[in-house]
Amino acid sequence: MTVFASEPRIVNGGCMGADHQLLAAYDALAETYDAHRGLFDMRAVLEDIFARLPACGTLLDLGCGAGEPCARAFLDRGWRVTGVDFCPAMLALAARYVPEMERIQADMRAVRLAPRRFDAVTAIYSLFHVPRRDHPALLARVRDWLRPGGRFLFTYATRAYTGAKRFDGTIEFMGQALFYSHATPEELRAQAEAVGLRWEDATPRAIGGETFLWVTLVRPTEGAAPETAAR
Repeated sequence: MTVFASEPRIVNGGCMGADHQLLAAYDALAETYDAHRGLFDMRAVLEDIFARLPACGTLLDLGCGAGEPCARAFLDRGWRVTGVDFCPAMLALAARYVPEMERIQADMRAVRLAPRRFDAVTAIYSLFHVPRRDHPALLARVRDWLRPGGRFLFTYATRAYTGAKRFDGTIEFMGQALFYSHATPEELRAQAEAVGLRWEDATPRAIGGETFLWVTLVRPTEGAAPETAAR
């Protein structure tokens, strides 16, 4: 088992532009979030995604936070995991809980990684903090990072959480004002298919008192005919 250095690799200072407010919020939130991470029981979600993946492989965890439970679950199954997060305080927690995970301090929109490197990508409670105008470009990056047949599991905010069909604004979470952004699920699906990702599953799940849409996308294998036309 490889144990990585205590300091994460830093890319572009770990943050982009106006997102310093979100970074400050997560820095302040880190210890509170750590104390309450047991509220988020994702065992059913993880068992479902493991059933769709090979027994062992490589995972990219975008917005990895403290590395629990997502990265930890993959590591315990023998996967190699790379975690990306822009918050130093969260990565410090990850160094404590998942020291064997490679950690990169970066904005997920800026980090540079080799194409076709990963069998799976996850973005648990993180993608909805990225402005929705940037979602299509981020989906295209994820497609490039995935190997053919690889899957992308992520949490998407909807009206069930924000109360709006489309949303760009802040919502209080554990005493901190966090930025959230989303389009409609239909628009999200069109964005995914437009960059060559197949829509496999989208299930609303209530975890820890919050309801989000849990989405699984697939990078098709070469030569596979698309199930739906890109819109």
